[in-house]
Amino acid sequence: MAIRKKSNKNPPVLSHEFVVQNHADIVSCMAMIFLLGLMFEITAKAAVIFVTLQYNVTIPATEEQSSETISLYHYGIKDLATIFFYMLVAIIIHAIIQEYVLDKINRKMHFSKTKHSKFNESGQLSAFYLFSCVWGTSILISENYISDPTSLWRDYPHTLIPFQMKFFYILQLAYWFHAFPELYFQKTKKEDIFRQIVYIGLYLFHIAGAYLLNLTHLGLVLLVLHYFVEFLFHISRLFYFSDERYQKGFSLWAVLFVLGRLLTLILSVLTFGFGLARAEDQQLNFSTGNFNILAVRISVLASICMAQAFMMWKFINFQLRRWREHSSSQPQTVKKKFVTAKGKTSRKERENGINGTVTSNGADSPRSRKDKSS
Repeated sequence: MAIRKKSNKNPPVLSHEFVVQNHADIVSCMAMIFLLGLMFEITAKAAVIFVTLQYNVTIPATEEQSSETISLYHYGIKDLATIFFYMLVAIIIHAIIQEYVLDKINRKMHFSKTKHSKFNESGQLSAFYLFSCVWGTSILISENYISDPTSLWRDYPHTLIPFQMKFFYILQLAYWFHAFPELYFQKTKKEDIFRQIVYIGLYLFHIAGAYLLNLTHLGLVLLVLHYFVEFLFHISRLFYFSDERYQKGFSLWAVLFVLGRLLTLILSVLTFGFGLARAEDQQLNFSTGNFNILAVRISVLASICMAQAFMMWKFINFQLRRWREHSSSQPQTVKKKFVTAKGKTSRKERENGINGTVTSNGADSPRSRKDKSS
């Protein structure tokens, strides 16, 4: 993200600079149109598709399971409209955090252009990761997924999910889709665009895959685990920008990163290699949402393993780069200390002309000047 320079001159309407400076106001007006549509009977049916969750299924109460009716949801094509609306909301919240929090801190800290861009990135992502971790953990606890790991594959396919679970996935997809227009709004450098697109694409591919293949239970656990590790990294980088002596957060993140990758692989192998592989129904059925066949299991597990290997490769390169920078800075520090110690001479040596300061022979000598004057 490049630094957005504010000028007193008003750019032409609908120009590139006008859209970048006022994108939050433009998107707010678009979101307001959908909300106003709920107030009129003619447009309410269309506006509801964008604002509220669709495909509600009400399960009547039974004496064995529950004394109240339960509302569950499944996915469909109308979810794209809901994702689009909440993508607009994500753009608005992004602009609010940027203007009222991050920009104020940037003005106080006087960061360089490189640090300014990384600080904005870490500030936005740390807020999102913290929100997603807290919300995802509350869902895991309320649905008893932590206390019962077999729920990750038991009763598959998980076509019907509670409101909180579906809303969580809708917002996840909306947030990562909103990152594409943000590349334009934040004036991302050309050399960083490809890296950002790959980064965003990996999130969308795996989140959408878990949502469409009815692997929402496993996807939620892996997302919370991954988001917690990423939150620790970005919050450590924020502290590092404020004080470069702060390194403890990165050390803790390095340990948890490796443990997180191992735990992700263990849960994935247990789910696809043991849980779903032993299920009775292993036939592809689009109507019931059953994708539990050998080809799908191998493809999904291979995708997860490749993603973990890619992240480990990036992690190793990051650690090697930090080690090289740290090792290269140490000899310079030692050299500076040696030169400083060597440059310090005694008063007697300076008076005797040591190190070329004053010579006792020649025209600069006080005695020579006295003899010449006499």
